[in-house]
Amino acid sequence: PYRRQRQMCIRDRCKSEPKYQFKCQGETVLKHRPVVVGFGPAGMFCAYMLAKYGYKPLIIERGSRVEERTKKVQDFWNGGRLDTECNVQFGEGGAGTFSDGKLNTGIKDKQNRINLVLETFVKFGAPENILYDSKPHIGTDILCTIVKNMRTYIEQKDGTFLFDTALTSIEHKDNTIQRIKLSDGSVIDTDICILAVGHSARDTFEMLNKAGISMQQKPFAVGVRVEHKQKTINKSQYGFEDNRLGAANYKLTYKGTDNRGVYSFCMCPGGYVVNSSSENNCLVVNGMSYNSRLGENANSAIVVTVTPADYESDSPLAGVYFQRKLEQKAFEAGKGKIPVQKLGDFRKSSITQSFGSIKPSIKGEFTFADINKILPPYLCDSIKDAMKHFGTIIEDFNNDDVILSAVESRTSSPVRIIRDDSFQSSIKGLYPAGEGAGYAGGITSAAIDGIKIFEYVGKNFKPY
Repeated sequence: PYRRQRQMCIRDRCKSEPKYQFKCQGETVLKHRPVVVGFGPAGMFCAYMLAKYGYKPLIIERGSRVEERTKKVQDFWNGGRLDTECNVQFGEGGAGTFSDGKLNTGIKDKQNRINLVLETFVKFGAPENILYDSKPHIGTDILCTIVKNMRTYIEQKDGTFLFDTALTSIEHKDNTIQRIKLSDGSVIDTDICILAVGHSARDTFEMLNKAGISMQQKPFAVGVRVEHKQKTINKSQYGFEDNRLGAANYKLTYKGTDNRGVYSFCMCPGGYVVNSSSENNCLVVNGMSYNSRLGENANSAIVVTVTPADYESDSPLAGVYFQRKLEQKAFEAGKGKIPVQKLGDFRKSSITQSFGSIKPSIKGEFTFADINKILPPYLCDSIKDAMKHFGTIIEDFNNDDVILSAVESRTSSPVRIIRDDSFQSSIKGLYPAGEGAGYAGGITSAAIDGIKIFEYVGKNFKPY
C-alpha cells in the first residue's frame, strides 16, 4: 500500500510539471524534404517531431521493418545465417529495440524533453508507470510495438520510409550538402540530412572519413556479460529472493590499480544474454529483457574503460579497429558461437567443462572457450579484480559458477563526428545525431539529441 501511494504521489507530480513547448519560427524555406538516416532513438524522435510539425521527413533505414527484423533475429539466434544489414544492431528501432529498454538518464534537461520522450512512448504503447518509476524500462517486447506505432504515425503525417536501404555516399559542394546516394542506386537531393546511424555503422564511418568529414577518436569500454541467478540479486538488494518488488537491479563501479574504471553496464534483471553480431566473422554480445523481467537470470556487462592510448593508430577509426579485432577473436574462439566460461575457470584460464549452480539464459548458440584468449591481459586482470571487489558488495557476485560471455564491445560509439553549436558537421546541412555520432548514451539521451536537432531545424527553416 505504501508503494502504491508513493507511486500515485509521483504520478500526480509528473502531471503537474510544465509541458514541453516548441514553436517553429524558421523563415528560410527548405528546397527539399529533410532526410533522416537511421531509425534508432535519435532518428526516430527527430523524424517524429519533424512529421508532427509538417516537415514530411524521408527516413532511410538500412534494416527491415520491426516485424521482419524480429523474424530475422530469431532465425539467427536459432542457428540461421547472420543478415549483416538487419540484425540486433541494424533495423527499425535501432539497437535499443533488442535491449532492456531502459529509459533512465543522467542528463539534465530544463526544457522538459525527458518528459516529452516518456509521454511519447506512453502515447504509442508503453505502460504509464514509466512516467513515475525512478528507473523506467519498457522491455524489448513492448518496444517493438511502440516502434511500429511511431512509424505508422509518421506515415500518416506524410513521412516516407525506405527500409532495407543504406546510405552509401554524400555529395557536397562549397562545403554544403547537395545530395545523398543509396544502396538501391537512387540519388536524393536534400539540404538537410540528419545522420542518426547508430554506433555499429562502421561502413558509414569509413565512408564519412574518406569524404573528409571531421571525426575523432573517442574512449569507450570493453568487457564481458556476467550472469547470476536473479534471486541472488533480489536477496542482496531486498533481503528476500522473490520478485514481489520486481526483479532487482544493481550498479557497480571499481577503479583498478592501473587506474582503469571498471563498471556494470546495461544491467538486465530477469533477462538474457544475446548474440548481437552485425559483421561476418565477428561476434559481440549484449543483454536483453522483456517487460516482465521474469527470466531466471540477471545479467549485465562488466566492462573496462579503454582510451585512444590503447588504440594502434591515430586514425579517427582506430577505436573501430580495436573493437573489430576483439570481436574477430571471440568469433574464432567460439567457432561462430558465443564463447562462455565460468568465473572460476576464467581466473585459472581453463576451459569450462560443465555448468555449476547457474545455467545460462542465452539467445543464440554458445560454446565453452577461454576468454583470456580473447581479451588482452590488462582487461582480463581488471575484470578479475573488479569481480572480487563486487563480491564484497553483493553476496555471491564473485561465485565461481557465475557465467561469463564474450565479447561486450558495443558499449558506446568509438568515434565522434564533430559538429558545431548549430549541430552541423564540417559539411553544412549534415547533422550528426545520437549515440553513433558520439553525443548520447542510451535510448532517452539519444532521443533527446534527435529532438534538439529538430528544434534547430524548426527555428531556422520552414517545410519545403
